[in-house]
Amino acid sequence: MPALDSLLQNNRQWAADRVGRDPTFFTRLEKQQAPEFLWIGCSDSRVPANEIVGLDPGELFVHRNVANVVVHTDLNCLSVLQFAIDVLKVKHVIVCGHYGCGGIRAALEKDQHGLIDNWLRHVQDVARAHEVKLEAMPTFDARVDKLCELNVIDQAQNVARTTIVQDAWRRGHQVELHGWIYGLKDGLITDLGLQISG
Repeated sequence: MPALDSLLQNNRQWAADRVGRDPTFFTRLEKQQAPEFLWIGCSDSRVPANEIVGLDPGELFVHRNVANVVVHTDLNCLSVLQFAIDVLKVKHVIVCGHYGCGGIRAALEKDQHGLIDNWLRHVQDVARAHEVKLEAMPTFDARVDKLCELNVIDQAQNVARTTIVQDAWRRGHQVELHGWIYGLKDGLITDLGLQISG
């Protein structure tokens, strides 16, 4: 229990620091949620979405899962996407992976890890589709990083194919999709040059 107590203490300190810097912070936060951005990212604890883009709570709607996968059978992800687009009216959906992703590495290693293997089959499908590019990479780590990039692009394209996004575009909702990747080694985000707007 002492480890959990430290988390609660950290929370109290964080809340006090917030109020110290901005006495109306929680009052404003409580009354509105109006983010312009939906972030679909990896569950990796080293990638704190709000922090790495310098946004406060309430400014970034977030969905995370292992290896930032978007599939048409994941009702959790699709529900987040629909709420973000139809209710919050976000203008940008960002799929952001990260270099050195453990899920991507596990998909490439093809070792058995249990239930997660079923989820990682989606990433293995991406790897099979780009086998020639991946085999051209000089090292296994380079293949992992290349697959991290290719997976982001594939998942952003999956977002574009959802009925949620297709219906939004038909209604004239201006939502753009982006593919980014985060570097654990330097903390920098790279835009992979994917922008889909209809």
